[in-house]
Amino acid sequence: MSHRSRYIHGLGVLFIAIAAVQSVVKVVNGGVPLEATIDFVLISLPGILFLYVGGWLSSTDLDPELYPRIAIWSLGGVSVMFVFLFLRAVHPGVAASFTFGERAIALALGSVAGLGIGIHEAQAITREREVNQRNEALKRTRRRLERRNRELSQTRDDLEAAVERLQESNERLDHFASIVSHDLREPLRMVTSYLGLIEDRYADDLDDDGEEFIEYAVDGAERMQTMIDDLLRYSRIETKGNPFEPVELDAVLDDVRQDIRVSADETDATITVESLPCVRGDESQLRQLFQNLLSNAIEYSGDDPPRIHVAADRTEATWVLSVRDHGIGIDPDDQDRIFELFQRLHAIDDSEGSGIGLAFCRRIVERHGGEIWVDSEPGNGSTFSFTLPDAVDAPVPADANPQH
Repeated sequence: MSHRSRYIHGLGVLFIAIAAVQSVVKVVNGGVPLEATIDFVLISLPGILFLYVGGWLSSTDLDPELYPRIAIWSLGGVSVMFVFLFLRAVHPGVAASFTFGERAIALALGSVAGLGIGIHEAQAITREREVNQRNEALKRTRRRLERRNRELSQTRDDLEAAVERLQESNERLDHFASIVSHDLREPLRMVTSYLGLIEDRYADDLDDDGEEFIEYAVDGAERMQTMIDDLLRYSRIETKGNPFEPVELDAVLDDVRQDIRVSADETDATITVESLPCVRGDESQLRQLFQNLLSNAIEYSGDDPPRIHVAADRTEATWVLSVRDHGIGIDPDDQDRIFELFQRLHAIDDSEGSGIGLAFCRRIVERHGGEIWVDSEPGNGSTFSFTLPDAVDAPVPADANPQH
């Protein structure tokens, strides 16, 4: 209970005390006890009301600082009634005057009226303050929202500018890659052509070492040509990709199995496939993704016939696709490195390719908003897993619709 409510309690105690004194004086002066009791009740009731209100105020949401204001209004009601009684007493046309008890009752009633006005005013002031506080809170919220909108607008402008710069950069890089590819191809074709002429024209004059040297040189030039082509395709995964659309992976894998049928038959490979989902993506790139993974599984199967299993598992709005084999496996220290450009785990003589296949796979998966990883142990096979967005639930990545 606030100490400020003592003003209200004080008025209550005062009226009760006045009622008791009035009743005792009236009985002592020979008054009728019943009239003294009635006077006590009429005067003490406002006092009891003040005591109740003093306790009740602490349970309301009224500011304790307003309690003295309520007490002042109560005293104001007493003052108004006192002025009324004074004017009546001095009025020349009024012969009779009120007794002390009647005056006390009138003053008590005036205090009750003032109490009601004071409480009403305190409630009005409290509501006004609450409205003002809400308005201030709304103004602060509005200012924060306006500031946030400006920040978001600036961020959007920055992102749009960044996207525009990225598109321009991709166009320049694509143009640069095309020029470099063309400029590198020409001398390689010249080297290969002249090596062929040397082999044709001076075949009779070359010993075994000379023929072997020419063969190495031609092979190196051809591998360089392959690397240039692969790099050009790698650089164009995002800039030259097709727009995203729903893709049935079952159909994609059927096409891939047809493409690798020759190597699968030669190695007596067994490829089992679970039911695959419909995803959102670039069908051509997803076909290349599966072809790279299945071809690797066949190539690195070891001495036994390749056994490959393709599966899919649902996780919220994405699918986890996996290609598991029982091949030679990968050392844990090399499992991150194999997704980098030109990172080969085997000598060129042991395996074909430019060493860009898995980097190509990672770039495709990342363009689709997913990630790719491998779980493997040497001699126990490998499981390449990657995530792809569902055809219905997936958001479209920013680069899903490249600018051609």
